[in-house]
Amino acid sequence: MTISPRLRRAAVRLRRDILFIAAGVPLHLVTAALFYWLVVLLGDIVHGDDDPTTLIVPVPVVLVLSSNYVLTQAQRWRFRQLCGIDMPRPGKGHARQQYRYHCLAAPLLGALEALVVGLLVAGLVASLSCVWIYALPWQWRIAHLGYATQVGYVSAAGLAALAAVPGLAGGLVRLETRLVPTLLGRSREEELTRRVEDLTESRAGAVDAADAERRRIERDLHDGAQQRLVSLALNLGLAKATLSDLPPAAREVIDAAHREAKDAIEELNSLVRGLHPSVLDELGLDAALSGLAARAPLPVRLRVDIPADLPQRTSPAIEAVAYFVVSEALTNIAKHAREATRADVTVTRLGGILRVVIADDGVGGADPSKGTGLKGLAQRVGSVDGTFRMSSPVGGPTMMSVELPCPM
Repeated sequence: MTISPRLRRAAVRLRRDILFIAAGVPLHLVTAALFYWLVVLLGDIVHGDDDPTTLIVPVPVVLVLSSNYVLTQAQRWRFRQLCGIDMPRPGKGHARQQYRYHCLAAPLLGALEALVVGLLVAGLVASLSCVWIYALPWQWRIAHLGYATQVGYVSAAGLAALAAVPGLAGGLVRLETRLVPTLLGRSREEELTRRVEDLTESRAGAVDAADAERRRIERDLHDGAQQRLVSLALNLGLAKATLSDLPPAAREVIDAAHREAKDAIEELNSLVRGLHPSVLDELGLDAALSGLAARAPLPVRLRVDIPADLPQRTSPAIEAVAYFVVSEALTNIAKHAREATRADVTVTRLGGILRVVIADDGVGGADPSKGTGLKGLAQRVGSVDGTFRMSSPVGGPTMMSVELPCPM
């Protein structure tokens, strides 16, 4: 006879619940016993009892105080081994909540657990009463035939008790798995705080990894494709200068190829600078922004105020975001800022904040919600927990302010 998987799972779950509840009875009632002992001794003192046992009042007090850690660890083991719930360790200042649990909630849970275990034992004994009767000598059974009806009632009550045990045990286990981890483990606020910290760390790692990948791509382009294009342009220029007896059609093809190679080199230079300029790593943010200002199609007044006596340089990820913001802002001003004649870029480091302000004297009207460029800037700034603000009233001027965190 085969047992269906559903019944097998129910049997396994019932066995787990019974073991979990049985293991909780001594853990929950030990503190209740100590607490009751302490209350009785204090009651004797209040009523003026001269029993010398009242002199040992500090004993249960010390036991209650010292058992907090042991009982908490035992409960963690019980939940982890029997229920598969790993309760995280709480932060500091959580001992008071654990004392309240062991002294107030634990006795109630222990009583409920003892009731379920007692019901299980009583149900087993009662349901097997027929077996106990038939184990007695036959002379006793003949002499007490009237007990047969009572035994039937007892067996029926025992079966009813056993039928109620799975539901009661499952409900009690669900109650404990919802209640106890919040009292002995981390609170919801601590768990959310820890989750935010983990997400912040993972996001910082992702930003650093993306920045490292951009550097690798920039290095590969600079050392690979860019060098090949430069070599191609040099060879084509040398062919133009030395092969003077070529037909006009061939010379035109070489001239066109030479121009295309130089244009490709210029576009690749712009792409490399947009990914991650090498000057940013070698000379710092000031030099990299100076190069941007010099290549801008309109006059740019740049001021970089970063104290030289800082304990450490701004992190590469923050410098890369600041460079990207200035680069994209100047590009947007050149393309979209109507009637703009100049731009101002100010970069200052104030304690743990790197502030970047870009302003132009155009007619304004820029709206971050209507374009992907400004929205991408805001997302790039938000990836490092920075703040992005923009003011562009109709008629101008337009000002973009970015604040980037720089841990000291």
